[in-house]
Amino acid sequence: MADDSSQDRNLPASQRKIDKARRDGQVARSRDLGHLAALGLGIALMAAGGGLVLDAGGRLLEAGLRFDVRQLVTPVAMVDHLAAQSLKMLVLLAPVFAVALLAAVASGVLSGGWNFTMKALEPSLEKVSPLAGIKRLFSLMQLTTTLKSCLLALVLGVVGAVYLGQHWMEHAALLGLPLPAALAEGGRLVMGGLVLLLVVLALFALVDVPLQRQLLLRRLRMTVEEMKKEYKEVEGNAEVKAKLKVKMREMASRRMLAAVPKADLVVMNPTHFAVALRYDEATMAAPRVVAKGADLLALRIRDIARDAHVPVLQAPPLARALYAHCELDAEVPARLFTAVAQVLAWVYQVRDAMAAGRPAVQPAPEPEVPADLDPLNTAADRGRRTEDPPL
Repeated sequence: MADDSSQDRNLPASQRKIDKARRDGQVARSRDLGHLAALGLGIALMAAGGGLVLDAGGRLLEAGLRFDVRQLVTPVAMVDHLAAQSLKMLVLLAPVFAVALLAAVASGVLSGGWNFTMKALEPSLEKVSPLAGIKRLFSLMQLTTTLKSCLLALVLGVVGAVYLGQHWMEHAALLGLPLPAALAEGGRLVMGGLVLLLVVLALFALVDVPLQRQLLLRRLRMTVEEMKKEYKEVEGNAEVKAKLKVKMREMASRRMLAAVPKADLVVMNPTHFAVALRYDEATMAAPRVVAKGADLLALRIRDIARDAHVPVLQAPPLARALYAHCELDAEVPARLFTAVAQVLAWVYQVRDAMAAGRPAVQPAPEPEVPADLDPLNTAADRGRRTEDPPL
């Protein structure tokens, strides 16, 4: 059984697999669309320059049917004459061939997009493997392509036979016409038959373009294991990601703790929360939180602050509010400006006293914090509302 019909391949292809297949040269190409474009533009070119082509063809045929005695008795002269006439015929048909080639390339770009890759030319054992060839021979895609080609050939043959049957008298009458008139009438009859074939190809192309895309997506379907493997490749292994997160948290903690000695003040609740504040009037619009932590990290911030002679203030409501409502390296909320200004003013007074060599007699402030910003008060209010009996 071919791999594209496996029962466990029931998941649609991911965009990553589709992109990889495209890089490998697997894109949806419609041969019928290429045939339609080549034939259509060829017919259009013949219709636009049909008179010139017929005149040139007539002159070429007339010159080809003229022989002199030397050509009749000398085989080499006859070969040279035939080669010269063939070259003129190629020059005459070169524009038609060029337009057909451009049409084929354009149709491929329209159906599957521009995709230039050398992957398909790389040597592969699968390409010469008899087993892989048998699988491809009996695959759904090959079966569909074969049936479609047979049906197309049958329909084209029937249409061509019907057209010739209806116009066979006209074709036979060409024998009694002068050469220029026979060429003109023969061109008209051929053009009519080509238009009918063009209509048939157009109908098949309308079906083949979406069919090729569906066959490609079916061939690229994935199993559950392939989907899991791709997810791990894209998102990364869970254990590796967890270790990376731990490392990132450690690095962030080290950077945060390195900023504690530069802080102006550390506000604590005595052992649960610690928030380090810094304010530079020249560069900051408001005080900023340079470090914060809970439990063991809070004690670490306190110890570093004391070693760096940074004032540590016990203000539980303010510490809880700052920890709950301030992000790291962010400004203090406007509703806490007053409370923070009080503690910073106390810090500046203590520094001025120490710089002057006198003791700091100013007592530590007890800043007022809005009740709705204190997590402890908010939790207590929620508990009281839960305990209140219904009316």
